[in-house]
Amino acid sequence: MSRTALRICPLCEATCGLTLTIEGTRVTAARGDRDDVFSRGFVCPKGASFGALDSDPDRLRAPLVREGGRLREATWEEAFDAVAAGIRPVVERYGPHAVGVVLGNPNVHTVAGALYPPVLLAGLGTRSLFTASTVDQMPKHVSSGLLYGDAQAIPVPDLDRTDHLLLIGANPLESNGSLCTAPDFPGRLKALKARGGTLTVVDPRRTRTAKLADRHVAIRPGTDALLLAAMAHVLFDEDLVRLGHLAEHVEGTGELAEALREFTPEAAAGACDVDADTIRALARELAAAPTAAVYGRIGSCTVAHGTLASWLVDVLNVLTGNLDRPGGALFPQSATDRTPRPAGPGRGFALGRWHSRVSRHPEAKGELPLSALAEEIDTATGEGEPIRALVAIAANPVLSAPDGDRLDKALGTLDFMVSVDPYLNETSRHAHVVLPPPPPAQSPHHDFALNSLAVRHQVRYTRPAVPPEPGRMAETEILARLVLAATGMHGADPEAVDRAVVDRTLGKAVKEPHSPVHGRDPHELAARLTGDDGPERRLDMMLRLGPYGDGFGARPDGLTLEKVLAHPHGIDLGPLRPRLPQPLKTRSGKVELLPRPIADDLPRLVRALAERPAGLVLVGRRHLRSNNSWMHNVPALTGGSNRCTLHLHPEDAGRLGVRDGAEVRVKGPGGEVTVPAEVTDAVRRGVVSLPHGWGHDRPGTRLTHASADPGVNVNQLLDGSRLDPLSGNAVLNGVPVEVAAVTPAVPEKRGALT
Repeated sequence: MSRTALRICPLCEATCGLTLTIEGTRVTAARGDRDDVFSRGFVCPKGASFGALDSDPDRLRAPLVREGGRLREATWEEAFDAVAAGIRPVVERYGPHAVGVVLGNPNVHTVAGALYPPVLLAGLGTRSLFTASTVDQMPKHVSSGLLYGDAQAIPVPDLDRTDHLLLIGANPLESNGSLCTAPDFPGRLKALKARGGTLTVVDPRRTRTAKLADRHVAIRPGTDALLLAAMAHVLFDEDLVRLGHLAEHVEGTGELAEALREFTPEAAAGACDVDADTIRALARELAAAPTAAVYGRIGSCTVAHGTLASWLVDVLNVLTGNLDRPGGALFPQSATDRTPRPAGPGRGFALGRWHSRVSRHPEAKGELPLSALAEEIDTATGEGEPIRALVAIAANPVLSAPDGDRLDKALGTLDFMVSVDPYLNETSRHAHVVLPPPPPAQSPHHDFALNSLAVRHQVRYTRPAVPPEPGRMAETEILARLVLAATGMHGADPEAVDRAVVDRTLGKAVKEPHSPVHGRDPHELAARLTGDDGPERRLDMMLRLGPYGDGFGARPDGLTLEKVLAHPHGIDLGPLRPRLPQPLKTRSGKVELLPRPIADDLPRLVRALAERPAGLVLVGRRHLRSNNSWMHNVPALTGGSNRCTLHLHPEDAGRLGVRDGAEVRVKGPGGEVTVPAEVTDAVRRGVVSLPHGWGHDRPGTRLTHASADPGVNVNQLLDGSRLDPLSGNAVLNGVPVEVAAVTPAVPEKRGALT
């Protein structure tokens, strides 16, 4: 007998509601939940393939422990005994920084990934933290930290009310949105146009999003910051700056005008390959729109001036008066955010509080560049000890970081490695212990991080749609036990981790004058928490203490876990609202338009005005049916147009003697790959495009479908030396490469059989 169950999709940032059809314990179908308060029935191919991913036969079903150089299935007790025996001696002999922690993209898509890694890091006391953010979005965190004093204060475009949207380096029709949580992003863009709004897309490729646009600007890759700086220059030069309601909350406008003096449209035009008249038109259209928002994403982050580009996106929103107003770019506030503190000066945001050991890269937001992980393991020189033990949680840096070959070798030299991963993949194959979480249908879901980037306020929580399979352990318990094993508390009750977090959080909250529980007894508050387990009680606590919460009775109509559970399709909390000055944590208490680190980096951007690439440059690309490296083992999500091919323009193909479908050799600073060519005018002249997340051809993995058509690892073209200096983000776009046709081998002549 079949039944249905609701589940929030964890497969991308859109967080759509799903209705699952379940036969016994198997998900046999998935469709959009029409009653979901946020997604209203929208579903993409990834969500529709939820059942196939959930039941992938290559998913590990038991822990693996390395014995005699080989991984074997083990009991959970054996696995955690091995973790404790592997990590603690490293900490005790070499210190906490000799233990590295790598967090991958899927951590933001699970309850466990949101709740437990911070506890692990605090318990270990290590500064050797590496995450997917430094191959993706760290420039935006750094620019927000410098502008607003809070690296998490990221404004998002008010898609449903704006009159003019400028997208730069973003392709939401393929990505479903990023750092902007918006189910049915395509529908929202079409609605913008239907109500008479304007969509402008700046991208070196004519993407699906660019095809929808009213204006597509095919910029030269890596020059986004120059274009944005020139647009800001026009706003000052033509007296188009209109701070409006922002005037009392902003400082540094005059200094900014002077700092951008050299970035005229004429000066930027040659470098961007965008004519000066177009640059002026972009600025004027932005200024003239009744409401407008500028939104930049991975294409403008993963470049040499990623932080400057991210900063300038917000600068344009400020200068046109569109920051923090309906129809512009606003600061979301999720249901699990802490109760807002009173507005006023804060402690600000600091960069470079410590540095990586070998190349002295500055930390950003407590993280070191993922590009530096290999050298931090395999290089003995530098201050302190190399990384000798590694904890990888939902991370596959052999594919996602530059120079995977070097990292692949480095991982093999570690004293100990534990990987929390459902697959034996290119990275986890090196682990001494692999701890596999259950499939998503057997896990609860609430979007802690992504709701803080949502284009509408709402709250949703779904419990497991399918009971845990015998022998499985909940991901929350896996990570809680990992915390205990890694921090010298092996064998303690995993609930102790959650109790400690609750006690610490409530103990702090009752001392905060602005908290709804100020002055109350934290033990009495803890006793009022509901939920079936520690993670649910923590969620209940966060909801109650949050901006919409009941404050443990102080606001009787507010949110609690019980109230959210009573609304299985979610609770709508209304549109985004202006919030300034409350989100600001700068030392001045204002938006600081020209922070010192930004000003110090601008001369580097001035020098870029004279730069021109001598040959071809590389950019990445996304596909709707893919998400980084973790979905290529699902047959329904590969094939068709989701293939690992090199896009190049017909004129470049003709000049190089490359035929469509023929093999080409691509060489970059870090190595070379051979890949089929796909000749298309969707990419501009002088640019080639290769998707990321492929390269599933290493031995020792258990990815049957992915390894049958492995593709190539685009990050192997990079040597990891090219970083945005402020954020440590890898430069993945605008990288010079050489492309050459592969001459087919001449068949060997054989004699006749006799």
